[in-house]
Amino acid sequence: MLIARAPVRISFAGGGTDLPAYYEQYGGCVVSTSIDKYFYVFLQASPAPTLQITSSDYQTFYRHVPEQDLFWDGDLSLPRAILHHFDVTRGVSMFLASEIPPGTGLGSSSTVTVAIVKAITTAKGLKLPPQDIAELASYIEIEKLGMPIGKQDQYAAAFGGLNRIDFSDTHTTVTPLKLPGKVLAKLEAHLMLFFTGGTRAASDILRQQKASSLSQDPRVMNALHDVKALAHQVHALLERGDVEALGDILHESWERKKRFASNVSNARLDNLYALARTHGARGGKIAGAGGGGFLMLFCAPDYQDAVTLALENEGLKRMEFHFETGGAHVLVNAGLRLNGARAR
Repeated sequence: MLIARAPVRISFAGGGTDLPAYYEQYGGCVVSTSIDKYFYVFLQASPAPTLQITSSDYQTFYRHVPEQDLFWDGDLSLPRAILHHFDVTRGVSMFLASEIPPGTGLGSSSTVTVAIVKAITTAKGLKLPPQDIAELASYIEIEKLGMPIGKQDQYAAAFGGLNRIDFSDTHTTVTPLKLPGKVLAKLEAHLMLFFTGGTRAASDILRQQKASSLSQDPRVMNALHDVKALAHQVHALLERGDVEALGDILHESWERKKRFASNVSNARLDNLYALARTHGARGGKIAGAGGGGFLMLFCAPDYQDAVTLALENEGLKRMEFHFETGGAHVLVNAGLRLNGARAR
């Protein structure tokens, strides 16, 4: 058996500038951190000449027989595409499970990809560095599957930790933010996550943003330029230890992000965010592309009980979390080996 995991992330600023439609022209920049909520992959050798995939999150199952071509349409298309890439078509059982619901804005789909790539490459004896794992995960999602997504989630899951990530048409650079322990602890203590009770299809939002970027829609382009500049500000203020200023940056960034697409927010989410600010939150955002999932807030500890009570009275659920630095890695490897190191 082999068990691998990869963390999800929260993004402070710059989300949206990691899409190729933007960064290939202007360069992108995000500041994000991984947190201690993980996606797990369990691989086992099977004596049967079949390939089996079970997903706990989607409560579905897929079985492949080697006499058929391995396509990646329909249920579990993402793990099937990864297995096809590595020419794994038989003798393996894969179980997938996450600590958070899918489609909730914490980068879970790309975390799935990174965790599976880490598991498969390890089982094939390939020792890939985080950069290669992130790039391979990005290729499978963006090129092979045609998903209208960016690259920050793959890099956040592969590397782990608090990072500034810069994107260009030729390369991606990860710069760890090495904050003093007291500053990092203060930052963590000011952040809150609430599950709004709904999930969303980020692809719909991102397709709108991609189309707007390709058509050079001035409203969207100016908003993207602004959130990239705010990412630079977040990097600078964290390095000088000015944690409190992050709340205002998050608020300003959220107001810009709502211009990316018509369904980034809605009346309910706007009302919940306003309620949180009324009770003491200084800023925040809907995690990920928007539309639902987790609400991230920046709030001084003295006001957090009041904010929690107000939002939980509206049906939200607070999720405790901590920063993590491990990134994608293998927890258990009891000698599982998949034949060959060939990839398509």
